[in-house]
Amino acid sequence: MTRAETAYHGEKGEYFAANATDSAYNAYTDRPAMLGLAGNVAGLRVLDVGCGAGHYAAELRGRGAAAVVGVEGSETLLRAAHERLGDGAELHHHDLERPLTFLRDGSFDLVVMALVYHHIDARDQLLLELRRVLRPGGALVVSTTHPASDWTSFGGSYFADERVELPIGNEFTIRYWRMTLEKFLGELLGAGFVLQQLVEPRATEEAREIDPRRYEKTHAKPSFLAVRMRRP
Repeated sequence: MTRAETAYHGEKGEYFAANATDSAYNAYTDRPAMLGLAGNVAGLRVLDVGCGAGHYAAELRGRGAAAVVGVEGSETLLRAAHERLGDGAELHHHDLERPLTFLRDGSFDLVVMALVYHHIDARDQLLLELRRVLRPGGALVVSTTHPASDWTSFGGSYFADERVELPIGNEFTIRYWRMTLEKFLGELLGAGFVLQQLVEPRATEEAREIDPRRYEKTHAKPSFLAVRMRRP
């Protein structure tokens, strides 16, 4: 299997595995919002797409999910997920730019895709695959970078549809697609999903003590956008 360009490998993967544990953005902004949108997962079969170091999978199992299956393109992050989850989840190393042929039709009640969507080139293909593996009435919960945040960060036209590079920490950059709200929702709706809920996550009160600057920032400027979609 070739390396997935959409995944974080090596030292970058190690950085993100560590950072996702307690950062104001990951642990106290995106993750609480996504778990809130997921709702009651007790007894559900859940697919975690781009599962990273297993933080969301661990929370989902802790909240009573009957089974959690994680898919991740980075071997570095997958090792961290194995360490975190042990036998608590079924994990697959797979490039998300390729179809999920190893997953059965209608085999999941819920799909969680946290801060992954904007990295993917083959988004139409991925959405059709997620619709396929969800049972009718199942839910897809997705978070992405906020279009307004990207506009203020990168400038130019709000309607730009382009890959951008964002410095992270002192050593790394990440490349992803900036897209408008219209494009983000349009792709999800075009794949046959129905919008149930949309939120613009802000950091929880716990983040105020851990990182007051970033806490205040998330309450003044949106960072992420998250939605819950239903498969008819």
